Amino acid sequence: MTGKQGWPLTEHQAELLRAIHDEHRQALLRYVLRLTRGDMPFAEDVVQESLLRLWRKPEILEQPGDAARAWLFTVARNLVIDDRRSARFSREMQTDDVPERPSLDAIGPAVDKWILADALKSLSADHRTAIVRSYYLGQTVADIARLEDVPPGTIKSRLHYALRALRIALQERGAVQ
Repeated sequence: MTGKQGWPLTEHQAELLRAIHDEHRQALLRYVLRLTRGDMPFAEDVVQESLLRLWRKPEILEQPGDAARAWLFTVARNLVIDDRRSARFSREMQTDDVPERPSLDAIGPAVDKWILADALKSLSADHRTAIVRSYYLGQTVADIARLEDVPPGTIKSRLHYALRALRIALQERGAVQ
């Protein structure tokens, strides 16, 4: 194992780090869970970061008694406080209520189809044919021109004026602005 700037942890320090991890991890997790009101994913992140910071400070391992435990708990507390003061946390809204899921509207699409069909009926036969073949059947201008036996430029013109007329018809029905 190596420390922060590549200096190797001694075998003794590595053993101390493992022992501290094994001995204090669960207590530290319970402490952080209380601080975070049960936010397990965040609490686990805090515990991991605290242990990582301890690994980067091998001199803490050499202190007598429960100094490493106290240091870990202080680091964990400071990490939670820093997160709660962060802009990210202040913008989050904490709630136990899940918002309602939107239900499918069966009537809206049917009304939309009816309004569109009515608007299409108001167009001339040539304009309606151009729109239906192009936008609903997916035919190209060249295909429509060949099937209608007119030049491609005529189909382009019909599509242009048909879309303008369709927009006006939809505006009259309140479907678009």
